[in-house]
Amino acid sequence: MKIALLGYGKMGKVIERIALERGHEIVLKKDEFNTYDGLSTADVAIDFSVPSAAVDNISASFNANVPVVSGTTGWLEHYDEMIALCNEKKGGFISSSNFSLGVNIFFGLNEYLAKIMNQFDSYKVTMEEIHHIHKLDAPSGTAISLAQGVIQNSDYSNWTLDEAKKGEIHIEAKRIGEVPGTHTVNYDSAIDSIEIKHTAHNREGFALGAVIAAEWLAGKQGIFTMKDVLNLQ
Repeated sequence: MKIALLGYGKMGKVIERIALERGHEIVLKKDEFNTYDGLSTADVAIDFSVPSAAVDNISASFNANVPVVSGTTGWLEHYDEMIALCNEKKGGFISSSNFSLGVNIFFGLNEYLAKIMNQFDSYKVTMEEIHHIHKLDAPSGTAISLAQGVIQNSDYSNWTLDEAKKGEIHIEAKRIGEVPGTHTVNYDSAIDSIEIKHTAHNREGFALGAVIAAEWLAGKQGIFTMKDVLNLQ
């Protein structure tokens, strides 16, 4: 399979290594200094860039009739535009805040726990996410996805980085050293606490999941999620 890498930072380089190990070919390594030359020859594009570049990268892919796997976060105010363009071009698209196989299992566990805990109003949910100091957005896209998973399965209606009001989930976002990503969901009461936690040890899990998603998406049309890729529906 021919892959275009849109974003060639630390994640892009790990994705490149894993893709090559799995027998794929890299036809474009797009960074801020080069063009989209070679994009149209790709079977699929993988976007791990920065928020300011993501929309251009995704648009260029759809316009070149190349399906896109995007792991960039912080650009979702333009998500509906990209969905419309994907549908217009009859493209294929997977956008996820986190491609790690473990995190996507964690998402499912979080939603299941939220359904259970919604029966017990003595517990209050809070979240914490820790990432490296280079991460540009806060809270992380993964933390937002976790919050949305709770909101969709409970009486909570919103999340906030500030002090939580009734119906809001407080997310504490920390930037420490070179931490790849740690996410914790807490349910606290006066009597006890319940906690679920995912800790990434390195970037390998994110990169492998993105390549697996690209392998699955190649040749398909439509809007998909990692639940489709991993058959977690």
